[in-house]
Amino acid sequence: MGILHKSAASIGFYGDDLDPAEITAALGAEPTVGVSKGGQWKTKSGAVKTAVSGSWRIVAERCEPGDLDGQINLLLDGLSNDLVAWRSFSERHRGRAFCGLFLDSGNEGLTLRSETLLRLGERGLLIDLDIYGLDQPD
Repeated sequence: MGILHKSAASIGFYGDDLDPAEITAALGAEPTVGVSKGGQWKTKSGAVKTAVSGSWRIVAERCEPGDLDGQINLLLDGLSNDLVAWRSFSERHRGRAFCGLFLDSGNEGLTLRSETLLRLGERGLLIDLDIYGLDQPD
């Protein structure tokens, strides 16, 4: 198995009644994007979007070669360890770890350590994998 070409990671919460300020205060870090339903936010390219649902998300820098395990742990290390708050947010607002996997060949892979999976599970976070093949743009 080859090494994963590139990876992207973020941790976030999503829901119509989400209050970004509440999550920021409890987790101790400003989000990359924090917006209430109906609010506006800017994409990296500067486009203004209106939020269909509320969201709070923090995004790691992309890694090439991929290092999803490192990205997830870097994000979690910068946030509170209050598992009660994490579980509450994950139950009320769809809590997830987004993982973008970008392939450069037909047989690439990655490893997530058991400690990383435990950290995500303790917080009640889902793991969403988006896998992009050779013919798909980044």
